[in-house]
Amino acid sequence: MASQEIEALSGALARLPGLGPRSARRAVLWLIKRRETALEQLLNALRQVQELLVECDTCGNVDTTNPCGICADPRRDMRSICVVEEVADLWALDRARLFTGKYHVLGGRLSALEGVRPEDLTIGKLLDRVSQGGVDEVVLAMNATLEGQTTAHYIAERLEGMTVRVTQLAHGLPVGGELDYLDEGTLAQALRARRPVG
Repeated sequence: MASQEIEALSGALARLPGLGPRSARRAVLWLIKRRETALEQLLNALRQVQELLVECDTCGNVDTTNPCGICADPRRDMRSICVVEEVADLWALDRARLFTGKYHVLGGRLSALEGVRPEDLTIGKLLDRVSQGGVDEVVLAMNATLEGQTTAHYIAERLEGMTVRVTQLAHGLPVGGELDYLDEGTLAQALRARRPVG
């Protein structure tokens, strides 16, 4: 049996997404074996993040500066805003380096079952950003769930009176996907979004 402190560390790591109890124990053992190098680096990194972490007042991203690095980057296209549900979605899109504009994090999605209403999200902040002018396009990058699509539809309705083009990410067949392995919702969306060849 490990000490109470080591068990507490394993338990804390096991609560992280993607890590179960066994993976957490392996990670703890790896850190213990390398406590002079890896453990100290991890502790320092966690301490720095805890001290410096802030939420960007402009877009809702999490960074160590406010405004965040994306909002402060003058090379970004200020005329285009990509709206996402969570910070993880922003990071995933930005990692792909395909979108060169700015972002807006809603902080969730509309959900009647979970009691999430429009005023619980940063939709008002988004509308303020667009109404200030200088934005030509709002890209709605919600997840392909019922709640995500409901949120996208609601935002599109709220942006209707403004002089901005509202677009949405395409949904459907993934690259390399085989039809036999896809769920019915993905197939239905792919069929609805079909386009001419050539």
